[in-house]
Amino acid sequence: MSMEITFLGTGSAYPSPTRGASALVLRREGECWLFDCGEGTQTQLMRSHLRAGRITKIFITHLHGDHFFGLPGLLCTLSLQSSPDPNKPPVDIYGPLGLRSFLWRSLELDFSHLDGGEVPPQGPGGRVLRLDPGEGSYLLEEDEQLVLRAFRLFHRVPSFGFVLEEKPRPGRLNVQKLKDLG
Repeated sequence: MSMEITFLGTGSAYPSPTRGASALVLRREGECWLFDCGEGTQTQLMRSHLRAGRITKIFITHLHGDHFFGLPGLLCTLSLQSSPDPNKPPVDIYGPLGLRSFLWRSLELDFSHLDGGEVPPQGPGGRVLRLDPGEGSYLLEEDEQLVLRAFRLFHRVPSFGFVLEEKPRPGRLNVQKLKDLG
């Protein structure tokens, strides 16, 4: 398994012309996972060797603007660039409570069916992860090669860090070659 990390922005709350707001992409086996999506992430993607259409998962650490204000625009671009293939899975988005509501409102989705338009519906595929007592992290993704977990961080607003662990890969040991080499 090969993995590559591309930093698209490290400018935090104060980006500059040469340093965008928070965003990085983990690329593995043809798909890209985006961690945070500060304003200007689309522009940084265009300047990189990455393709936005390869993004399959988005992880938002917390709801400070420099970490997620680029998300509505990126989602609109991904929608415009998407193929009409009904078998293509949707982009999975993970983030703190409040992110879904922000996206529903910023993408101008139809609220006419709601009483007062205060709370957006859960929508298809949406779920809220709850931490079991005694657990220190939320299991987000797991396959035969890696495990991705989220854990709470101490910040002014609910925040999450993400840990990507590669599963152990047993190697092959050529005992005869070792003996020959002494």
